Amino acid sequence: MKKIFVDGLTGTTGLVINERLSHYDEIEILQIDEHKKKDLEEKKKFLNAADIVFLCLPDQAAKESVALIDNPNTKVIDASTAHRTHKDWAYGIPELSEDHRKRIMTSNRVANPGCHASAFALAMYPLVKAGILGDDYPVTVHTLTGYSGGGKELIAKYEDSSEFNPYHQAPRHYGLGLNHKHLPEMKLHAGLSEEPLFNPIVGNFYKGLVATIPIKTSLMKIKKTGREIQQFLADYYKKSYFVRVNPYDSNDNLFDGGFDVTGSNDTNYCDLFVFGNDEKGTMVIMSRLDNLGKGASGAALQNMNIMLGLDEWTHLI
Repeated sequence: MKKIFVDGLTGTTGLVINERLSHYDEIEILQIDEHKKKDLEEKKKFLNAADIVFLCLPDQAAKESVALIDNPNTKVIDASTAHRTHKDWAYGIPELSEDHRKRIMTSNRVANPGCHASAFALAMYPLVKAGILGDDYPVTVHTLTGYSGGGKELIAKYEDSSEFNPYHQAPRHYGLGLNHKHLPEMKLHAGLSEEPLFNPIVGNFYKGLVATIPIKTSLMKIKKTGREIQQFLADYYKKSYFVRVNPYDSNDNLFDGGFDVTGSNDTNYCDLFVFGNDEKGTMVIMSRLDNLGKGASGAALQNMNIMLGLDEWTHLI
């Protein structure tokens, strides 16, 4: 039986991972005494006793925990941004390619991706890899996400009546300094030579995320219509269990005439959509997921399943 330790149980991701681990018969969950969790020697014992450690910590704390591990057999899945562009860490989106999957399978260090970056890379990476879009394509991506993506502090602002402000009722743009912490991994893992223009928006709903990427056929290296892009993505992901490519430009993808950002909630799926106007040579690729599922805890558990040699969908469906 494999031993699992979650370092950082107070945050949103850590709490969800710990709850979902309770459904596994194949593992033993190691739990540090609440009063000793800041004792580094005690923490070190747990980190080195585990077969797999989940780090659900701020970046600096995650680096400090990694430094405490001297057991060469301990594997780490880091949910922070600390190691997502580190060359020695596997990047935890197995669907991107067989090389990504094999590296996760054989690595002792896996960086769990960010929610925005996951949605973005799953839409963009295949197109850049195939040369349909150049690595210098001037990418703009808009994301709309629920407020749980901002962690406990933002959740409190929306759910605590003493914190709630009328301006929370409308969607809010943020990251307007154009230096969002996900940008380095979005650039690297989509295969781009420049960072995309990233326009994140938070809405007054708990969870759900959609990334919308406008594309012009005239700027493609290999010219394709929206319908052809949808078919290309469908072929690319046909063997991927947790990526679903939906029919092109279909009203079946809409709810009451509009797009439902929460439609992938409570699943580990990333749903891809292509809407377009082939006559004008314009399209949008939309990539939807649960920011607490495939965008966080679900992805972490999927990576754990792969690292342990389990079916990747174990306890995720």
